[in-house]
Amino acid sequence: MRLIDRTGGAETPAERPEEALTLLSEGEASTAALGERLGREATGGEVIALIGPLGAGKTRFVQGLARGLDVPIRYVNSPTFILLQCHEGRLPLYHIDLYRLERAAEFEALGLEEFLEGDGVCAVEWADKGLALLPPARLTATFRYAGEGRREIDLSAVGEGYIQWLQKIKEERRWEIAEKKK
Repeated sequence: MRLIDRTGGAETPAERPEEALTLLSEGEASTAALGERLGREATGGEVIALIGPLGAGKTRFVQGLARGLDVPIRYVNSPTFILLQCHEGRLPLYHIDLYRLERAAEFEALGLEEFLEGDGVCAVEWADKGLALLPPARLTATFRYAGEGRREIDLSAVGEGYIQWLQKIKEERRWEIAEKKK
């Protein structure tokens, strides 16, 4: 996986990430490895918003996240039709999928806030359908197709713990810095 360091990107100061970067994933294994890396760092209470088209790697990322949390990944798949799956591991993993929601108000009606404020790690697929309802301090991962099997993963962090995650990823030799933009 290669790394592109970016800054800014949001329209309003309240939405502007405090830290942002783009990773270039060479395939599913690389995408899962990123999720696993973050899962190993998790201490509880984290929220990860996942955005991107069908098949872009959101669920594969969550499977890696689950591995990092010591959750058996055979149980981790997209919860599109049930909206929420809870998995036990070193920390609980709350896997939410908002694909079927029409309006943000439906998110509130489902009572998912308790999982966002819980002691586990909350991964929200199709988070763009409920971004206004997610806590401002979070990691947002936006997945885009970048050619055969490749993905660009834009990561933006708001909040000290999430910023530290991104800084550690930058410092690791495993994540090659491909380009810096200011």
